[in-house]
Amino acid sequence: MNVYAIRAIYINELNRTWRTLYQSIASPVISTALYFVVFGSAIGSRMQAIDGVSYGAFIVPGLILLTVLTESVSNASFGIYLPRFLGTIYELLSAPISATEVIIGFVGAAATKSVILGLIIFATARLFVPFEVVHPVLAFLYLVLLSTTFALFGFILGLWADGFEKLNLIPMMVISPLTFLGGTFYSIDMLPGVWRQIALFNPIVYLIEGFRWTFYDIATLAPVISLALTLSLLAVCFAVVVWIFRTGYRLRN
Repeated sequence: MNVYAIRAIYINELNRTWRTLYQSIASPVISTALYFVVFGSAIGSRMQAIDGVSYGAFIVPGLILLTVLTESVSNASFGIYLPRFLGTIYELLSAPISATEVIIGFVGAAATKSVILGLIIFATARLFVPFEVVHPVLAFLYLVLLSTTFALFGFILGLWADGFEKLNLIPMMVISPLTFLGGTFYSIDMLPGVWRQIALFNPIVYLIEGFRWTFYDIATLAPVISLALTLSLLAVCFAVVVWIFRTGYRLRN
């Protein structure tokens, strides 16, 4: 394992975040803070508690994931697309670095950014809504797992995209809508029978339910299903990325 190569890629990607601090950190935090002001404070004070949890506190896990999942995909996709766009990817491919080491460097940096962002949003939420986390260690570990999984997905997106517009296509047109419809602002038990069954086809539902369980020890769906789905997505995304590097798809053309 070439630790020096991994560290070089990892630090370079993190440094890019500090150079674009407003876009990478401040902008998502401000946007999420507005959600807490509107839904947590203004509307939440007029909503009934859900499963014994105040509405403002209930939406906290979903809002954290809304930002973390989107930013994980965006950070990882842009991180690998930029070398392709500039042509420096060929230097990376010709270096004595394995595909696994490249993946660890890029994906690890993207996941780290998302975890930091998630913790900042968590701290921001405490300013607007009082709540306690029942399983803090599990919540942190699950946040890391989700960030890594969607960073891998973003890595695939960055290898697939042939233009900057496609980098924002999936996060804005797929990830964000699925997260909004995945129980961020409501419990799926509140949906009518047919719509509840339809909601179960949304994979983000399971991720939010699992993350919410680590906060309040309540879940409409079994947390083990959420964990199994996350690990499955992680395995599939990692396998696809390894296949891309082995075949050179979208890398050597």
